[in-house]
Amino acid sequence: MAAPTLSSVSPSQGPSSGGATVTLTGTGFTGATAVRFGTTAAASFIVTSSTQITAVTPPGTGAVNVTVTTSQGTSTQTVTYTYVTAPVLSSLAPTQGPTAGGTTVTLTGTNLTGTTAVRFDATAATSFTVNSPTQITAVTPAHAAGAAAITVTTPGGTSNAQTYTYVTAPVLSSLAPTQGPTAGGTTVTLTGTNLTGATAVRFDATAATSFTVNSPTQITAVAPAHAAGAAAVTVTTPGGTSNAQTYTYAAVPSITSVAPTQGPTAGGTTVTLTGTSLTGTTAVSFDATAATSFTVNSPTQITAVTPAHAAGAAAVTVTTPGGTSNPDNPVAYFFYATAPSATNIAPSSGTVAGGTTVILTGSGFINATAVRFDATAATSFTVNSPSQITAVTPAHAAGAAAVTVITPGGTSNALDYFYLAAPTLTSLTPSQGPASGGSVIALTGTNLTTTTSVLFGGTPATFTVLSPTQVTALPPAGAAGAVTVTVATAAGVSNGLTYTRIAAPAI
Repeated sequence: MAAPTLSSVSPSQGPSSGGATVTLTGTGFTGATAVRFGTTAAASFIVTSSTQITAVTPPGTGAVNVTVTTSQGTSTQTVTYTYVTAPVLSSLAPTQGPTAGGTTVTLTGTNLTGTTAVRFDATAATSFTVNSPTQITAVTPAHAAGAAAITVTTPGGTSNAQTYTYVTAPVLSSLAPTQGPTAGGTTVTLTGTNLTGATAVRFDATAATSFTVNSPTQITAVAPAHAAGAAAVTVTTPGGTSNAQTYTYAAVPSITSVAPTQGPTAGGTTVTLTGTSLTGTTAVSFDATAATSFTVNSPTQITAVTPAHAAGAAAVTVTTPGGTSNPDNPVAYFFYATAPSATNIAPSSGTVAGGTTVILTGSGFINATAVRFDATAATSFTVNSPSQITAVTPAHAAGAAAVTVITPGGTSNALDYFYLAAPTLTSLTPSQGPASGGSVIALTGTNLTTTTSVLFGGTPATFTVLSPTQVTALPPAGAAGAVTVTVATAAGVSNGLTYTRIAAPAI
């Protein structure tokens, strides 16, 4: 029989510690008495057939020649088995990532050439690439949250383990506040879970100006500048990127008009503010004083009630989550006016038919909007100066009427104006007398208080007002015969009654 021949060993390399099972292929193996790796006998071997032996490698180093010995001799062919040093891992980067996997991790170490497997616990990496004897890049597989031991396997064996931590993806549940100005700068509190280790907070694609992880459930972030509208806020951690919460960027409000533009220093005027971006208004101010109340009617209109304020101009501003309208250069003003004061009316009485021209004296009459006699507006009026108004009295029942002046500053105190009914005469006693005059008569009637004249025909008589219903008069001399007697007052001229002059008898 011929000596054995050895054609191959598989695998052809293994750990220097030995213990690898290899298959030797050749001829003449029946009755083999020894298998050697270099000069060292295999830890054990089994002749499975005349052409195949299974052997367990002994410890060794470097490349050694493998031989098989039988009773017919020792194989002489050169078949090399190479001892390989076991791999060693020294670091990972990054050291954590999402449970869904997919993170590219760089493994650094030694003896990484020929790597056959990279494992995260018992799970193989999704893929890996041996970049050099000291570096491998691997893609993490999916894995439950927590620590996983990463090992590398080469023909030299399996490395020591490095710890990679699988992190649950963050979840956002709320933001506060949910709105702010387009200029950014608002501090926003993000609430959720798994926020530890956050590496980024984004408003759409823009990173927060700054952020602080307060706890696993809270982050405070400063909103960056952003165009007006909704922005999706997300948090990124080694566990991945969270769901989005909506933060709304509000444009800075503007006020273009105030109507009315004037009112009393006591406040209480309802004004309409017109502008833009008024939704979400949190304050309406007149200078530094808050409006008594306000209602946002639409994005372009607010109705507000003015607060009390000193006389003069007050800048009107509106504050929303988007900021304050024109805070440094206000364009909307409300003018506070002092209430008018009335001191005199002349004349102070006139006919119930109205039409009397009166002069009101006082102060604060500029921009007067009405002159009223009780509740009735003057027929017309003219503001002559801040201290004088000329008005025409309206018709009114007889008696006193309260005269007031209304301006944007309010309503003045009242002055009394007396409406007088026209006088009437009902009787003359006696109704006749001597043509020479000099005989006192009593005139009875109504509304005689302000009598200014008593006429007999066209001739005035001396008179005395005794009461609203009676006047005494001394008839003037005149031709014998009937004359008409009338009484004139501030309210007009009475009806006429007949007085008869009688001539003296002749002898």
